[in-house]
Amino acid sequence: MANFVKQTFASLVGSLLGLFIFFGIGTTGLLLLLLAATFSREPEPVVKDKSFLVFDLSTKITEGEPKSSQFFQQVISGNYQKQISLRALVDTVEKAKNDKRIIGIYLDASKATQGEAEGFATLREIRRSLEKFRDSGKKIVAYGTNWGEKGYYLSSVADTVAINPLGGMEINGFSSQPMFLAGAFEKYGVGVQIVRVGKFKGAVEPFVLKKLSPENRTQLQVLLNDLWSEWRTTVGKTRKITPQQLQQIADNQAVLLADRAKANGLVDKVAYADEVIADLKKLTGSKKQDESFRQISLAQYTKTRDTSSPTKRRSKNKVAVVYAEGAIVDGEGENEQIGGDRFAKIFRNIRQDKNIKAVVLRINSPGGSATASEVMQREIRLTQKLKPVVVSMGDVAASGGYWIAVDSNRIFAEPNTVTGSIGVFGSIFNIQELANDNGITWDSVKTGRYADSQGVSRPKSPQELAIYQRIVNSIYDVFLNKVAKGRNLPKAKVAEIAQGRVWSGSRAKQIGLVDEIGGLDKAIAHSAKLAKLGNNWQLKEYPRLSSFEERFFGIAKEEVSAIITQQKSQELLSHPLGGELRKLKEEIEIFENMKDPRGVYARLPFNFRIE
Repeated sequence: MANFVKQTFASLVGSLLGLFIFFGIGTTGLLLLLLAATFSREPEPVVKDKSFLVFDLSTKITEGEPKSSQFFQQVISGNYQKQISLRALVDTVEKAKNDKRIIGIYLDASKATQGEAEGFATLREIRRSLEKFRDSGKKIVAYGTNWGEKGYYLSSVADTVAINPLGGMEINGFSSQPMFLAGAFEKYGVGVQIVRVGKFKGAVEPFVLKKLSPENRTQLQVLLNDLWSEWRTTVGKTRKITPQQLQQIADNQAVLLADRAKANGLVDKVAYADEVIADLKKLTGSKKQDESFRQISLAQYTKTRDTSSPTKRRSKNKVAVVYAEGAIVDGEGENEQIGGDRFAKIFRNIRQDKNIKAVVLRINSPGGSATASEVMQREIRLTQKLKPVVVSMGDVAASGGYWIAVDSNRIFAEPNTVTGSIGVFGSIFNIQELANDNGITWDSVKTGRYADSQGVSRPKSPQELAIYQRIVNSIYDVFLNKVAKGRNLPKAKVAEIAQGRVWSGSRAKQIGLVDEIGGLDKAIAHSAKLAKLGNNWQLKEYPRLSSFEERFFGIAKEEVSAIITQQKSQELLSHPLGGELRKLKEEIEIFENMKDPRGVYARLPFNFRIE
């Protein structure tokens, strides 16, 4: 009933907003509509000879096409951010490599922040495309003011890296600082009881501990060591600095101002923006009096024609790419979630589409609901019996994210992908102490011993916990069997490498959880090869984007509260303590996503983030 009232109210407010847009702001609203409606019909951008492609590193990289609802939210709230999908970005760099009019790429890191949202696996794919561009003989120039390890991971690929005289670089290694809520639960009288399998299943630790367990600390240290080693090796190779030298910089300097960054070989020159622009003018043959160098933005260049791209070319044969990004939840799910029912439906449709000859499942997920993971995995397995299914792992493909990967023909991951975490847990909360302290009590009348065991009014008895533990053990055994069968490994071997432990992509390959190191491009090419398509195929991406009308009217009815919430969240997270507030927000979102009907979850240990 409460949901019905809420949805009815949201629909009413959304409808009123729609009327307001059309009649309240009049000409401005109509102009906005006309601009958006004709956007796709604007003439193709002109690319001048000897142009540089400008890549603003503050651009948000998404897995699938950026969601239109997010665009409307940002426009209305005034927090617009450039966005592009990883697939479109890689295709665009490849197109620029083959375009004689483009002579270089300018990596503009002047607006990039220290805490870029993309993970290192995503950045590695982008970096690889930039390396191919550079190896073709074309120039890459990077300029920035303040670099963190993520931004510099990309920028270090450039032939010339320049930094503002008052700029700086943070090269101090990787850390992970999980937030623990157990103390707050104790203070406010919230009880937590845990049932789990796997000594490394640390997803529950923030609820019951005040610091990392020895096992969790061990796995995190090994994981960070792997990712940091890959960073030092990759950056060091292009900058001609040994991994040992980079470690010395991290241990002894940590934050380097411009002159020290140059002295240590991290940048090539210290210069102001106008001086870098002057150099780019010379490279592009621009006149001195020109305002800037000859250029085209990434957003504009994506609109130029490229019939060689598998996304743009036309063929009856389709290779489907399904983007599974976010927490796995029961039901349909929302934006930035993987709804088990919604994605199962996508795979059913793919299976029945005779024109789709192969499927690539792109996973970027920490996992979530065990039930939803199983619903999806069943449909993936049925699809794989009819046509090849290849998995491409992004930044994270762990726990439930690994569950849905096991029934595939081949699994690709980057060395710095976070995967594994084969384990399950259940968390049981009660608010007895909190309620009692505020004068609230319960009584119970029941017809069975365990009839009231699902409530939050009291802790569970040992007998009740034993029931939950039996369920968790059973689902964990199912998980192990799935991995053993899907990966063709002995169950004893799977049990040894499972235990909820997380692995880097490089180690996952060594122990048999991953087949091959490579990105989305490699996975797509392999799926086409398995389907024996040659070059006669076209990409088809899922979930599909809605039409303009659906997007516009959808925002009026469904995204009103999201706009308001996002605007308030942005204001809150812009505070100097925003980093910690963001952590708290993400931990709270874990609770919001705990909707599995059995109360059992296959999820990555807490919200893993690199700082």
